[in-house]
Formats: sequence, C-alpha cells, structure tokens
Amino acid sequence: MSELRKDPVIDRWVIIANERSLKPYDFGVHGELRKPGPCVFCEGMETHTPKEVFSIRGNHTEKNQPGWTVRVVPNKFPALRIEEPFAHCVDGICESLSGSGAHEVIIETPDHYLELGDLSVDHITEVMYVYRERMRNLEKDHRFRYCIIFKNQGASAGASIQHAHSQLIAIPVIPKRVKEELLGADKYYQEKNRCIFCDIVQYHQNNNQRMIVENDHFLAFVPYAPRFPYEIWILPKKHVSHFMKTEDQELSYLSEILKKLLVSMKKSLNDSPYNLILHTTPFERKGEKSYLESYHWHMEMLPTITKVAGFEWGTGFYINPVIPEDAAEVLRKNIPDKI
Repeated sequence: MSELRKDPVIDRWVIIANERSLKPYDFGVHGELRKPGPCVFCEGMETHTPKEVFSIRGNHTEKNQPGWTVRVVPNKFPALRIEEPFAHCVDGICESLSGSGAHEVIIETPDHYLELGDLSVDHITEVMYVYRERMRNLEKDHRFRYCIIFKNQGASAGASIQHAHSQLIAIPVIPKRVKEELLGADKYYQEKNRCIFCDIVQYHQNNNQRMIVENDHFLAFVPYAPRFPYEIWILPKKHVSHFMKTEDQELSYLSEILKKLLVSMKKSLNDSPYNLILHTTPFERKGEKSYLESYHWHMEMLPTITKVAGFEWGTGFYINPVIPEDAAEVLRKNIPDKI
C-alpha cells in the first residue's frame, strides 16, 4: 500500500508508491557514451575558455596554461554577470533586480575521460576546497545574498558538456527553496531550542534503516521522505551552518564519503545521471536575520531516473516509486570497503 510521508524540515509531503516496488534496473537508465576529446575544458585548451579566476596548479605553471588539477572560469554564457551594477526597481506590483551576480564553472579535472567519482579522495578534496574558497571570495561582494554550487552529471540531469565540472551561481536574493528550509529549521529551533538537522543526524546514528555510510565527521543516508528514488543526503555530524566554515581536515572526510557514494551509485544505478546540490546558509549581512544556530549545511544527491510531471508541478507533492529503506539497502551493499 502507498504511504504519505512528510519532510520534517519543510513540511512537504511525498507519496511513497511502494506497491510499484521498482528496482534500479526497472528504470532503464544508464550512463552516457563519452564523446572523444579534447573539449574546451581539457588541459591544453585553456585559451578556449574565459580567463580563469582561480585554480589549483603545479609550481612554476602560469595562469591559463596547462599544469592545473582544478580550474575555475566564468561561464561563457552566464545567467548573471559580475560586471553588472546592482539596481532595484519597483513599479506597482512589479519588482525587478538587475542581472548582477556571478556564474562560474569549476572544472574538476584536466582529464576528459574521468568523472568526479573516478578521482582520488585527495583530488576530490581539492574540488571541495575550491568550492569553499570561491564561496569565501564571493561573500566579500555585498551585492550577493546567496551562493549555490551544483553539479549536473549527464545530459538528462542538465549537463551540456560531458567533461567533469560543477557550477557556482551567486545571486542578490535568497532562493524560495532555500527560504523554505531556513524557515522550517528556524521554526523547529524556536520550538525546541535545537537544530533539526542535528536531530536528524542523531536519529540516523541511532536508527540505521536508511543509513548508507558514515565516518568520523559525516554521514550519508536516504531521507525519510525523499522526493526521488535513491535520493541521498550528506550531513556533517557537528553543527555548522555554512559550508565556508568547514575546516581543511573535514573536507577530506567529506571527500571520502562522496567517493564511496559515487562508486556505489555508479554500480547500484547503472551509472545514472544525477544532480549534486550544496545547501548552505545565506551570506551573513548586517541587519538581516541570522540562521547560524538553526541551520546546518548539507549536500543532496539526486539521481535522475524519474521525471517531474503534472502532479508534482500542480501540487508540490512528489511520487517516489522506491521505498527509502530499500533504496538505502541497495546503496549500502555497494559501498566499497576501500577506495
């Protein structure tokens, strides 16, 4: 029988259509055939992208030249532009902002044929370090209120270039989806004087039905009311509101978890496309509400094996044809012992 489950953070309902009880192979998803390189993101093709704004590279190598391991460039076709001055206009019921922001591409490896999950833990740590440092840099621009980092892996997940990369967009407003989480977490904090994400961490440490993997600093699990089959959340065990505050050693532990999850997902879900999204608090700005005590940064990994359709758009509900506890079991079985 189907079951309705409520997300404890934002009160969103999900229908677990467990009578379908679909297995990974029932979805018919698979990885894409890799187009041969080189592409514009490959090493040696640096002149084909905008000039880099940040990179991790070898000693005695020059900017916009080979010798890098992770490279950040402005998006060639940006949603928002950092050069655009901030302007705010209100006309009756209509309100607009100028298109000021930042839109960057984080090229995760110089190798055209490697994916994030193929990289070593040390290399993934470098990618996570770049995430953090770019956020820290963009926080200094007081036009921006929020910075989102996301990865689209595969064409059906939104990727237009196969070469392994993530994207960063800094924007002058707080997104609606983020506001929902912030308000839900703040309501819980006001009622219980505790962070709801810390309680979620404690719950999963005491109840391993949906737990996938953990280490000293992080844990990964299938949430109680997942929108999508095999949806995964990664949370730091200690309370920390903003990803920018993650310490170097913790980035290494995060990368270990990511590596294991990506290996498991590739094996469990037939190399399914996916989205990886970093959820964090807005930049702290004077005079604005602080969520340092009530919010807890985390990552969400969303395999792209079902489609959002009319029911979801019309109701805000989601239908998930895979029982979360079953999904966790599948992913847990394929977690590698060594990486």
